[in-house]
Amino acid sequence: MVLSSCGGAKMSVADEQMARGEYFDASKTYRKVYNKLTKREERPTRGVAAYKMGECYRQLNMSSRASAAYQNALRYGYPDSMAILYLAQSLHAEGKYAAAKKSYENFLALNPSSDLAKTGLIGCDLALRYKEKKTRHIVKQSKLFNSRRSDFSPMYQDKTLDVIYYATTNEKVTGTKKSEITGMKKADIWFSKKDEQGQWTRPEAVAGELNTELDEGIISFSPDGTTMYLTKARRELHSNTGVEIYTSQRSEAAWSAPVKFEITSDTVSSYGHPAVSPDGEYLYFTSDMPGGFGGKDLWRISLKDRAGSLENLGEFINTEGDEMFPYMRSDSVLYFSSDGHPGMGGLDLFRAQMTVSGGWKVENMGMPMNSAADDFGITFGEGESGFFTSNRGDGRGYDHIYSFELPELQIWLTGWVLDKDEEPVPNAVIRIVGNDGSNQKEIARNDGSFKFKLQRGVSYVMLAGAKGYLNAKQEFTSDTAEEDAEYGVDFILASMTKPVVIENIFYDFDKATLRPESKAALNEMAQLLSDNPNVTIEMASHTDRKGSEKYNLDLSQRRAKSVIDYLIEAGISADRLQHQGYGESRPKVITKKLAREYPQFAEGTELTEEFINTLSPEDQEAADQINRRTEFQVLSIDYMQY
Repeated sequence: MVLSSCGGAKMSVADEQMARGEYFDASKTYRKVYNKLTKREERPTRGVAAYKMGECYRQLNMSSRASAAYQNALRYGYPDSMAILYLAQSLHAEGKYAAAKKSYENFLALNPSSDLAKTGLIGCDLALRYKEKKTRHIVKQSKLFNSRRSDFSPMYQDKTLDVIYYATTNEKVTGTKKSEITGMKKADIWFSKKDEQGQWTRPEAVAGELNTELDEGIISFSPDGTTMYLTKARRELHSNTGVEIYTSQRSEAAWSAPVKFEITSDTVSSYGHPAVSPDGEYLYFTSDMPGGFGGKDLWRISLKDRAGSLENLGEFINTEGDEMFPYMRSDSVLYFSSDGHPGMGGLDLFRAQMTVSGGWKVENMGMPMNSAADDFGITFGEGESGFFTSNRGDGRGYDHIYSFELPELQIWLTGWVLDKDEEPVPNAVIRIVGNDGSNQKEIARNDGSFKFKLQRGVSYVMLAGAKGYLNAKQEFTSDTAEEDAEYGVDFILASMTKPVVIENIFYDFDKATLRPESKAALNEMAQLLSDNPNVTIEMASHTDRKGSEKYNLDLSQRRAKSVIDYLIEAGISADRLQHQGYGESRPKVITKKLAREYPQFAEGTELTEEFINTLSPEDQEAADQINRRTEFQVLSIDYMQY
């Protein structure tokens, strides 16, 4: 088998190019070799060329081309099972989850202990769930910042959020040569600033000595915005490609020539993607240096005392895959990208919250923040908004900058404060206290309506009151669902100046025994008295016109006492309660509410025996039912328990 040459293109040349990280050039050379290997005896060599071509496309984020190359490698009998895993990963990055799962399963059949394949399988299932249940993020491509090439890794200069920097490979960058790695021009750092109207201006290259003919890329700033930490390509002829971290100083509007930031004496490993912590204490970065968990890991080093402070972020963050593009939003909240944690494909964005024990709780940011392609390089502006990078929807693998926003949840509590006749109680005061420490107060409008803004997953205690009315108390817990919601709660206030009917109090026929279905109404009455501890009441019972006056007085007296006994048993002090039976001596006067329920009776009509006798049998029964009632009347509002 001859691997070193094939016509004008040589496998050995392509191998050297790939070893140096010149993936774009190597992919072209491998393709020429592949296309010329047409003889039957050259099939195994063709499989090797296809596999190596797939490796180049994988590094260039060209998922569809990588999938095709790995499939060809397997078709021509490439023996290394890693081709199956890489095929699964490239199909995963294309969003072809069913096909990816099959390839992961094929690889696991040969390598049952592979965590990468197991994670990939989980990621495919998660991706399908993320597609079904997207987050509320609004994601849009930022056309102003994007060119026809790659634009990536935006970063605000400081807390004013008025200037943003990013890396670009547009046609106006400093260098003239195209990168052997990507096939595009080598990246420069550009910026945009807000005008007086708060709109971003047209981007331009940074002034000074920062940009060169080499790649300048992912950046971060000291808290005061005067020191830039940047990723810069390490590029020497016929040597391996790597990246290192440099610093540049701002003087007025210009940036100085980059100076290498020394991390260790290891000159073989790569160090990139710098991210300064908000307090300026640490520099977080990505490296493939020894001592990690595999692939590229996230590390940090103290900016105040570098000696001995180098630290790997540990097993909760780092995996066998690649963890890159760190961004510290606070001292305990880290954002990063990874292809080693379960995700939708390629690099996904993750949020990590430090736990009390010093570990990290890692969460995938879901869709639409993530896609089947690479999603990385996030930065936050005001609230839950900012920018990130993705090559979604770009078959060439080019990166583009996207804006994102997570609108504030709109959770409202609305309702009315009404009296027992369902009439509005204007100027009622409603207070709500949440277990999150919130305390809100509002005065009901003239129609009795009110509205409060709530937070999700919070338990609230609510109290409504108005002059001349007893207070009413309710409890409520908002849902934890990530969606807008409006809840309705009404308060029905009992008057202090007129009798108030207690609905749904039932007795056995011709007896004073309370029926079980009365329990809910009686418990509400007990709660009302508990919420108004300074009130004393008279509990009254009324009968209809049937039976003798003496019988009705006695029956109503016993019924009123039954209610009082229940309230005492429920914990209400006996000296706050009086009972009185009125028999048929106090006919009910039709209220607005009763007139709505019984339109045959006009508001203000007194349901006397004489009036009832003039009615039809059906209306007589209705009138008798209205007269049979249990009600209470406030006697005093200055009770004090000793």
